[in-house]
Amino acid sequence: MGTRDDIGRFRLRLIGIVGGAVVLMVILLLLPRGEVPLPSPEHRVEVIARNLAVPWSIDMDHDDGIIYFTERVGRLNTIGRDGTISTIYSREVASVGEGGMLGLALDPEFKSNGYIYLYYTYSTEAGLFNRVVRLERVDDGNYREHVLLDGIPGGEVHNGGRIKFGPDGMLYITTGDAGKAELAQDVNSLAGKILRINKDGSIPEDNPFSNAVYSYGHRNPQGLAWHPTSKNLYATEHGPVANDEINLIRKGANYGWPIEVCSKAERYEKSILCYTVSIAPAGAVFADYAGNTSLFYTTLRGQHVERIIFDEDENITRIENFLTGLGRVRDVYASKDGYLYIATSNRDGRGIPIGDDDRIVRVRLTDITG
Repeated sequence: MGTRDDIGRFRLRLIGIVGGAVVLMVILLLLPRGEVPLPSPEHRVEVIARNLAVPWSIDMDHDDGIIYFTERVGRLNTIGRDGTISTIYSREVASVGEGGMLGLALDPEFKSNGYIYLYYTYSTEAGLFNRVVRLERVDDGNYREHVLLDGIPGGEVHNGGRIKFGPDGMLYITTGDAGKAELAQDVNSLAGKILRINKDGSIPEDNPFSNAVYSYGHRNPQGLAWHPTSKNLYATEHGPVANDEINLIRKGANYGWPIEVCSKAERYEKSILCYTVSIAPAGAVFADYAGNTSLFYTTLRGQHVERIIFDEDENITRIENFLTGLGRVRDVYASKDGYLYIATSNRDGRGIPIGDDDRIVRVRLTDITG
């Protein structure tokens, strides 16, 4: 039976060609890159949950230290301080292809109202759709759903699914084009967009198109993160046959899909980073690391956590492959006490699961030298 280091090296060998190409072929080739860190899982990576069914999104109640996470099969779970995993809500979802129970967000006032927000795929006679709901506790301790946004086009691919509250208190939602690329350019469609709604599901008065659409021309955005100082919004996005993107999101802006891809962007918004080999970037978060403001994001096909370092003017000064050896990684969450929580996605039908996959692990940022 191999050690975790052996397993990590095996995975690295499997993706060596792709991983090397990613490093060599990123459009911003001239930026300096650090060496690929290979942390010893026994000492630096702590497994906090194992044998999971494709964990998709992580959030945390910092008041009591409880971790919340979704599994794509239709479960919402918690991890208590003692490590106990409990399913607190489950429902039938369309867990087909890339669909299922996806995004998760705790209300900014979670301590007082206990609201939990979910994004999931469901099936009807007319096809697959996605919706955003708010879970509210009822007297018997169970939850009831309050639908906030419904009828988001769905499919076996390109469902988007990330939901997060922004610094403005609004709920932001990523949606994919559901395999119908033309919908991304239609500002009256909810597909291929980044959406923005109030906590009660109503439309903010300053939204650019008098509906839920905040930006458009997206293929399959997967991650959202706000710069801690400027509050600028960044998003990760899957491109077609490479052309994966990291974007600075501007209200009302068109990101070009399917008219343009990022490597040939001329008419529409240009990405801040465009990959010419597919890495499939997913969950994203900002965190301070080694005295630098850094954007961390997971990669599914790339099978690592990537890190972008910004200067004070939000120019990219360095890109590095930050953490490897876990296989496909879906989401990353930064806690206030200096940990990164990372969810693997090796049982999503496209990975090579081993042993106790899928897992949620954590790594203390100070344990890895910058």
